[in-house]
Amino acid sequence: VINDYLVIIYSVRAPARMPYYVLMATLGSLAGSFFLYFLAKKGGEVMFRKAAGRRTERIRDWVNRNDFLSIAIPSILPPPMPFKAFVIAAGVFQMNRRTFVLALVLGRGFRYTAEGILAVRYGDQAFDWLKHHPAEFTLILLGLVGASWLVTRFAFRPRPPRS
Repeated sequence: VINDYLVIIYSVRAPARMPYYVLMATLGSLAGSFFLYFLAKKGGEVMFRKAAGRRTERIRDWVNRNDFLSIAIPSILPPPMPFKAFVIAAGVFQMNRRTFVLALVLGRGFRYTAEGILAVRYGDQAFDWLKHHPAEFTLILLGLVGASWLVTRFAFRPRPPRS
C-alpha cells in the first residue's frame, strides 16, 4: 500500500516524472517479492502453510494450474488480496523465475501505471473531492474491497472431484 500511496502523491506533485515513479515502485515491489520468493524456495512448505492457513490446498492447486495468473492477478488487485501467500506459493512450488518476474512486473506495472495516470489526470481535484465526499469515498473503497473478496472467493472455491 505504501508504494501505491507514493506513486499517487509524487505523481500529483510532479506529473512529468510519473513514469519514473511507476518504474521505481514496480522494481521495489519486484525486489521485495523476489526476496520473499527465494526465502520460500529455501524455507519450504512450513512457511507457506503458516501464511496461507486453511487455503493452502486451494492455493497450491491454483498455482500449479495457472502459474502466470497466480502472480499477475493478485499483483493487480488491491488489499485484502493475500498477495504474499501467492509469492510464497510461487517459491514453494518452484515456479519458473522468468514467469514469476514477468507476471509480477506486468501486474504491478499495470496497477502503478493506472494509479499514476489517474493521479496526474485528477490530482488535486481528487483530493478536494475526497475532502468533500468522505461517505462516497468510503462506499467506493468498500465496493473495491468487496469485489476483491469476491474474486478471491471465486478463484479459490473448492472444485468437485473429477470422475
